[in-house]
Amino acid sequence: MCRREPLSCIIPPHMLRAMAKSSDSDVRRAALSTLVASARIRGQREIVGRVRTAVLSNAPGRKHRSIYNAAHEMMSEWELPGTLVRDEGQPPSSDPTINEAYDGLGATYDYFAEVFNRNSIDDRGMRLVATVHFGTSFNNAFWNGKQMVFGDGNDIIFAGFTRSLDVIGHELTHGVTEFTSNPEYHKQPGALNESFSDVFGSLVKQYTRKQDAASADWLIGAELLAPGIGGVALRSLKDPGSAYDDPRLGGRDPQPKHMSAFVRLPDDEWNDWGGVHINSGIPNHAFYLVATQLGGNAWEDAGIIWYDSLLQLWRTAQFQDCANITAQVAAARFGTESAQHQAVKTAWARVGVPVAAPSPPRRRDRKPALAEGNGRVLKRQLERLGEELQKTIVALG
Repeated sequence: MCRREPLSCIIPPHMLRAMAKSSDSDVRRAALSTLVASARIRGQREIVGRVRTAVLSNAPGRKHRSIYNAAHEMMSEWELPGTLVRDEGQPPSSDPTINEAYDGLGATYDYFAEVFNRNSIDDRGMRLVATVHFGTSFNNAFWNGKQMVFGDGNDIIFAGFTRSLDVIGHELTHGVTEFTSNPEYHKQPGALNESFSDVFGSLVKQYTRKQDAASADWLIGAELLAPGIGGVALRSLKDPGSAYDDPRLGGRDPQPKHMSAFVRLPDDEWNDWGGVHINSGIPNHAFYLVATQLGGNAWEDAGIIWYDSLLQLWRTAQFQDCANITAQVAAARFGTESAQHQAVKTAWARVGVPVAAPSPPRRRDRKPALAEGNGRVLKRQLERLGEELQKTIVALG
């Protein structure tokens, strides 16, 4: 069985499905186009993603940003990244979208380098690549395993996706996660995957703007909702379930903040692989509680605990494992029953995941060989891509 290669998008399927039912034909077309393009690119990534990532050499260990323009074409994996429009050290462009992407990539690089001494996304000096103006009215931004891709939105539901620094930090953190513990992208491991991106996306913004835990807004994507949309952001770490309430987005924000409200969904792409963008509200809120209980700068003690824990988790880790590991890390770094250790234990208890005995160490799963996959696997991947595209088109009418 081949390993799933997710396309890590900021906008989850339930929002796009709601948009696809809109009475506005432009919104419907944009949602359908986004869903179909996302399924197509994810399928292409399953076929070539690991091979291309594995054979590309890394740049020297310095910040190197390259911004490309798709010129509103819905490019395939093979066509990306597009036309180079701004490289490291070049002056700002007359196009603000290009500059927002360039600055957001730089802020994320600086955060991980200055706080954790991490040498880019892969810790080996990886060049940061982003493509802007992807497609026409493309309502998403995603990390595809080797670069960022930003849509411009349709200015009816969503604005341009480069406007939000925490969204850029969120998506690039998917790269960090992929090169570290890489929790499987479904059910609880997938929700942890999404949560780490929300946490560090928020910390990138807080670090860049020098906001402490008390003054931070703890929102993800506050700049993305178009005027007239009922809500303040895509997600809230402070109060999961309160970010929006608008029928054009599928109704009320469905994120829970306690295990008693955990949402059980089918484990398929149509249902967000078991609700990874929904149930991430639980570990998100745990981090918020730790950070605000400790006070000061959240990227310091709380962020360090979460980063060290990300390095120690494993592909099948559950919420309970994350609670146990974060408590173990807090005790090791700051002392048993220290303020940090107590804050972690208290936070997880408040979201319904009380810390248990330390989890046994796990060996990181072996990465697949470069030559993984044969003709039968490739054939099945192509068949699956076709089935998913057909399912999306039929379901949306």
